[in-house]
Amino acid sequence: MKNYYENSQAVMEELDHLLEKVSSEEIDQYVKALLEAREVFFIGVGRVRLSLEAAVKRLTHLEISCHMVGDLNEPPITEKDLLVVGSGSGESVIPLEIAKKAKSYGATVVHLTSNPDSSIAKLADHIVKFDSPSKSNQTFTSIQPMTTVFEQGLLIFHDVLALRLMNEKQMTMDDLKSRHANLE
Repeated sequence: MKNYYENSQAVMEELDHLLEKVSSEEIDQYVKALLEAREVFFIGVGRVRLSLEAAVKRLTHLEISCHMVGDLNEPPITEKDLLVVGSGSGESVIPLEIAKKAKSYGATVVHLTSNPDSSIAKLADHIVKFDSPSKSNQTFTSIQPMTTVFEQGLLIFHDVLALRLMNEKQMTMDDLKSRHANLE
């Protein structure tokens, strides 16, 4: 049985593998879509949703207007907006139906997935592929349960992306700090 430190190293290696294989072209398309959108909406279920909620928080600090689908303050989506759909399998029922609805309003859809041939991917304008296990993709094996590496990857991917967005928007750490919640 591996100890904590051996498992930690294995998890870090899995995340390194996932993050280094994301296409720079796909990242560029995603960044462009984030910066051009009037409003950015995120949808995911379960632990994917938790990872995307962290992204919404950080992107808000970067002056990108973001919302989780279903939140009380969610505005209507329009053709000027972006829906970011996180689903490893690309077949999760709720994100799939939300993507269809967003497309019916003319919104741009970006799909964060490990399955670029999924139903959601077929609707998406852009895809960011993560080499990780999903319900429909078991070519990558992980020591972690089920789709954990995808969920962790989404969190770290967006934190790394925030550094690029800070640079592109010429924002400093003080700029982000000034946009941080202060009722804590």
